[in-house]
Amino acid sequence: MEWQPDEQGLQQVLQLLKDSQSPNTVTQRAVQQKLEQLNQFPDFNNYLIFVLTRLKSEDEPTRSLSGLILKNNVKAHYQNFPPAVADFIKQECLNNIGDPSPLIRATIGILITTIASKGELQTWPELLPQLCNLLNSEDYNTCEGSFGALQKICEDSSELLDSDALNRPLNIMIPKFLQFFKHCSPKIRSHAIACVNQFIIGRAQALMDNIDTFIESLFALAADEDSEVRKNVCRALVMLLEVRIDRLIPHMHSIIQYMLQRTQDPDENVALEACEFWLTLAEQPICKEMLSGHLVQLIPILVNGMKYSEIDIILLKGDVEEDEAVPDSDQDIKPRFHKSRTVTLQHEGGEGEEGEDIEEDDDDDDDTLSDWNLRKCSAAALDVLANVFRDELLPHLLPLLKGLLFHPDWVIKESGILVLGAIAEGCMQGMVPYLPELIPHLIQCLCDKKALVRSIACWTLSRYAHWVVSQPPDSYLKPLMTELLKRILDGNKRVQEAACSAFATLEEEACTELVPYLSFILDTLVFAFGKYQHKNLLILYDAIGTLADSVGHHLNQPEYIQKLMPPLIAKWNELKDEDKDLFPLLECLSSVATALQSGFLPYCEPVYQRCVTLVQKTLAQAMMYNQHPDQYEAPDKDFMIVALDLLSGLAEGLGGNVEQLVARSNIMTLLFQCMQDTMPEVRQSSFALLGDLTKACFLHVKPCIAEFMPILGLNLNPEFISVCNNATWAIGEISMQMGTGVKQQTGDCPGAEMQPYVGMVLPHLVEIINRPNTPKTLLENTAITIGRLGYVCPQEVAPQLQHFIRPWCTSLRNIRDNEEKDSAFRGICVMIGVNPAGVVQDFIFFCDAVASWVNPKDDLREMFYKILHGFKDQVGEENWQQFSEQFPPLLKERLSACYGV
Repeated sequence: MEWQPDEQGLQQVLQLLKDSQSPNTVTQRAVQQKLEQLNQFPDFNNYLIFVLTRLKSEDEPTRSLSGLILKNNVKAHYQNFPPAVADFIKQECLNNIGDPSPLIRATIGILITTIASKGELQTWPELLPQLCNLLNSEDYNTCEGSFGALQKICEDSSELLDSDALNRPLNIMIPKFLQFFKHCSPKIRSHAIACVNQFIIGRAQALMDNIDTFIESLFALAADEDSEVRKNVCRALVMLLEVRIDRLIPHMHSIIQYMLQRTQDPDENVALEACEFWLTLAEQPICKEMLSGHLVQLIPILVNGMKYSEIDIILLKGDVEEDEAVPDSDQDIKPRFHKSRTVTLQHEGGEGEEGEDIEEDDDDDDDTLSDWNLRKCSAAALDVLANVFRDELLPHLLPLLKGLLFHPDWVIKESGILVLGAIAEGCMQGMVPYLPELIPHLIQCLCDKKALVRSIACWTLSRYAHWVVSQPPDSYLKPLMTELLKRILDGNKRVQEAACSAFATLEEEACTELVPYLSFILDTLVFAFGKYQHKNLLILYDAIGTLADSVGHHLNQPEYIQKLMPPLIAKWNELKDEDKDLFPLLECLSSVATALQSGFLPYCEPVYQRCVTLVQKTLAQAMMYNQHPDQYEAPDKDFMIVALDLLSGLAEGLGGNVEQLVARSNIMTLLFQCMQDTMPEVRQSSFALLGDLTKACFLHVKPCIAEFMPILGLNLNPEFISVCNNATWAIGEISMQMGTGVKQQTGDCPGAEMQPYVGMVLPHLVEIINRPNTPKTLLENTAITIGRLGYVCPQEVAPQLQHFIRPWCTSLRNIRDNEEKDSAFRGICVMIGVNPAGVVQDFIFFCDAVASWVNPKDDLREMFYKILHGFKDQVGEENWQQFSEQFPPLLKERLSACYGV
């Protein structure tokens, strides 16, 4: 007997569905409560499917809503549906997939894929065969509805479909889909391509077996009159470019011609898909030879795509010039992700290098339209192509640029400024001759009457900041800075945001060049504090933090501290512990504390206490959540990560002054827990703090070493690059403190206290330094730590010398002279003394590493001198001559000048 609804129950459900479409919030709340009550009845879900599939008399929105409520129930409690209910729903879905209404068909399709992704593909064996059979139906609605459902299943479960778990249904499905590429209905053709497209990136075997048929079928559809079909054809070709470029190369010139047309498609969605092609092609090694001949057509098309469309201008309120008094809504504010501390070393010829494992921030030029659109895609494509072709791009661009940059129509002028910014990185060399004329023009554009022109000028100028800073400051830096600071106080929020971001970039490039202007800069940034709405305040914190990082201790002047600290501390007191706005503020204070050093002392106590509280609260919440996940929410661990990083900043800035704060808190106990957290970023920040506390107040760290060292050893796992990097650095700092402390106190063998721990860490460090593809930062820190361990415990480390000496030397030759390099090289020298045979095979690398020192301390120079001369005397004059013949001329020169060998 088939299930039938009770009339009264049905009316109740229909009333509920009608109420839930009411805009009234009180009604909405009542609906939610009623839903929760009805969900207690197992057959409530039968009523919902009944309304969706059988009640044709009801209006479509109500029927569809019934299906969507059912979908949410399936998501939440499908495992509790009685088998009879689940079977009724599944049967109804398959029987009604051909409903005459497109909305109802789509809703049923969503319901089917939701059930399927609940692990039901395995237990609903008739689903795929039935849907595939229904594709053959003469009835258009049935065919379209089945294809819609299949497309959703392919999107949601592509990996499962290509596995043995289901007996490889794709072997039947893919050839079936390919037949429908020729169907008379564009909607069906579009579904068919979209289904196959789901399996390109995963290289499903069934698709690879039919790859040539697939590509031929795509070519046959190239001129399709339906824009959805053209969009899916473009999408397929872009993905094939990534996974099967070998099959496309023979046809590449016609594909490029096709994509040139499609990038100008009247339908912007098609143009956007086609534009992705250039982005993807630019990443392929064959890009240059394939595209060289087509640049003359492609460049004008991309440039044309970089104009704001009319709809963009409406969405961006391009005609609203002043909106600084309008408060931000929460949707305006993108979630921020805190970048945890990574310890890096200073390099020759540049400031500290970024860790390679950290994704660079995308400097996006118009964030609020964070939807990817043709303008952004065209700009990104031009940017990557500029990096491939470098200055060869300019002959195609320069003639266009002149017309754009001075155009009377602001929309065109604005796109020209964006073009100039997009090519900045790739074409910098070739642009240099034009910059003395262009930079003043761009600085003038900062005063344009259109806000969107002012904001893009900020971004483009920031892309040329490196060049600006390389010129005499009065020529460009001073006028640029003056104008940018005015823009930070612009009446338009988008301009404020662009100016603040651009100024942060300028700070990074200019560093101490900004010191003469500090008073003027701080006045502006502090004034902005009182002026900015919520979203831009967060960017302002970043500009202040970057300023502190860039000018360092120059900020530690009473008049600067007086300007800067009161507004920061006022914000600090205003924010509650649960407020995520603390993240950027804590990051900013961390930079400020590090820069101000002793100047931060008056503010340090409350800041320190609050950080400890944040860590403690988060740990407590995590513990409660782990014990009772049903009763407590998981904590947001970012609070703890940012607090640990600010504590690092305090330890680094205050040095020994942090000692009394540590003494009066339980930070070491908390740190012990944080170092064992499941989240890598928490461990990463914990080890950074451990290293900083080791340098600042070792007497509090020392009692914990026996507990801490095994945890550090466990974290020497290069799978988590930044965690491993910081743990390595902390081990090095601990070794130095253990070694020097003992020497002074007891006159005992310096490494006695460190010896028990060498075995826990050394094998991992030697393995990491020999691994191929280890990022540079990690290699350098590993080499430093091995050197430091060897300095303190030479007897334990020296026997391993020949296993690490070569990569050790090559990874440290580019590091600037500094304390860390000094201690590491002393370690190597001591170890060579213990085990000279360990270095013989690779002595040329040692010579090269020694020559990388600009001016070592006298006693270290003496150590180098002894080793070099000892080796020379050992092998004899003649052999040394032969050996030094292999040296590059520069190395020979340096060794002979500095060490007389």
